[in-house]
Amino acid sequence: MSSTRNRTIMNRRQALLLPTAAGLGAALNQTAEASDSTKTAAHQAPGGCSTPRSAVAKTQYGRVRGYVDAGVLTFKGIPYGQNTGGENRWLPAQPPKSWDGEYPALIYGPNCPQRLHDYTAIEQSFLQDWDDGYMSEDMLKLNVWTSSLTGKKAVMVYYHGGGFTFGSSYELPSQEGAQMARYHDVVVVTVNHRLNILGFFDVSEIGGPAYSDSVNIGMTDLVTSLKWVRENIANFGGDPDRVMIYGQSGGGSKVTCLMGMPAAAGLFHRASVQSGGGGNFPGADLSRELARQIMKELGLQPNDLASLQKMDWARLNAAGNAAVAKINPPAPATTGPGSAPNSVPRAGFSPTVDGRVVMVRSFYDVAPEISKNVPVLIGNVSEEGNRMSSRPTEAEWHATLARSMGESKAAAFIAAMKKAHPERSIRLLSYGVNGISSRNNVQRMVKLKHDQQGGPVYQYYFTWQSPMLEDAGAWHTAELAFCSDNTKRCEQGTGNTPEAQALAKKMATAWANFARTGNPSQPGLTWTPSDATRCQTMVFDNRCRMVDDPEGELRRILLF
Repeated sequence: MSSTRNRTIMNRRQALLLPTAAGLGAALNQTAEASDSTKTAAHQAPGGCSTPRSAVAKTQYGRVRGYVDAGVLTFKGIPYGQNTGGENRWLPAQPPKSWDGEYPALIYGPNCPQRLHDYTAIEQSFLQDWDDGYMSEDMLKLNVWTSSLTGKKAVMVYYHGGGFTFGSSYELPSQEGAQMARYHDVVVVTVNHRLNILGFFDVSEIGGPAYSDSVNIGMTDLVTSLKWVRENIANFGGDPDRVMIYGQSGGGSKVTCLMGMPAAAGLFHRASVQSGGGGNFPGADLSRELARQIMKELGLQPNDLASLQKMDWARLNAAGNAAVAKINPPAPATTGPGSAPNSVPRAGFSPTVDGRVVMVRSFYDVAPEISKNVPVLIGNVSEEGNRMSSRPTEAEWHATLARSMGESKAAAFIAAMKKAHPERSIRLLSYGVNGISSRNNVQRMVKLKHDQQGGPVYQYYFTWQSPMLEDAGAWHTAELAFCSDNTKRCEQGTGNTPEAQALAKKMATAWANFARTGNPSQPGLTWTPSDATRCQTMVFDNRCRMVDDPEGELRRILLF
């Protein structure tokens, strides 16, 4: 990669708040430096780390050697595709070339070239413990955690957040799968894939028929990873007929998109959508218009594919940002909490409804028929809008809401929030606005799935308040430490208190049970499916319980 200067960056929360298809074009123009290089695992259980000769698994391309972390076989950076750079840019993933001997699957692979994270506050960086890692176009790598190489354990495949433009399989320590393999008898897989202009740029007019799928190549990478799981996971003790896909934020949108893709049908059997999902993706005409504008920004001839394939990513990214800004109309004045779903798709670097790879706006317009019988788990956290750098007074918060939703609705909403949560500060209540708004998105997706009358849909709401610092609440990504049983690994955000450990055991058990059976219930905590009337929801907090439509009064204020 070239210098990090002049890159476009944003944090994960900002990415979620933008229209899903807007991508890089709406990002902030700032600079940042990487937080860490590759982070080695913090070993959480007694037993230490070892590299026995037995930590070798077979794949269809050759053997991979990992290591043992307190009884968990760990394989990092396993290739599931070739280098995507140069002449392979925007082409379907090529199978890895077979190798002799043992591939050293010991460290995470690189992530897709991207802008670095914008840490909005030192406190936020501390709580989330983000890792920017290192970048390369040779990023088609995945990671596997398993307690043994035999058996038929359920498989949990996680897709990272960051919209469709940034992030990686190791950006957050909460994504590590050792604890789930160690204590919950599942195999965990996490995946890197192509993002931003490298994953969602329509070069079909520029390069010809071979590039027909280029506008969705980042999603076809995910299909390729699922095919790798189907063909290889039995050698890691996994059951290819019990595969759950799950993702948070942009990862949730990847999950809902996969649920509508014919190429992914049958490759997974459960799905969890966490604090995201249901994107309003653009159509093929708009993405082709964007591609033409990018070529103009670069000063290239309309068919100059060779120059595109040799070009530095930073220059491609800058041209993409400029083109997106010119193609998209100004955002409506009422964007923000309480605004209606964006009815006009916007150009950007995200999936495109091209009629070939992506057929529908899955969980935006419809619950796709091809995944009708797949059980789904959908939910969000209470302080989705947490930005630790934001410390508004009540007057400032009121003014912000009034600009987006009008004076009367802002006043009514603030009064209702204060009544519902008198124990919370104005700062924490301000973080909760987007959590309430996200409840409406959750209910919309739940209704689509329920009305389909296929597989059940389960709903959750994570409200556990972090004891770390002050006014952190349940921030965007906070639930990941719990559904992966990683409160020790993530103790900067959880404190790893007895309460955190108890909640993590319940949540991780629910996610593992869902992967195994399609039902997240466990002894002492029955989780019933949701419908569009009662909106039955599992509330995860120090006291876990089923509640009909939590925050229902508040979320309805935000509806038009």
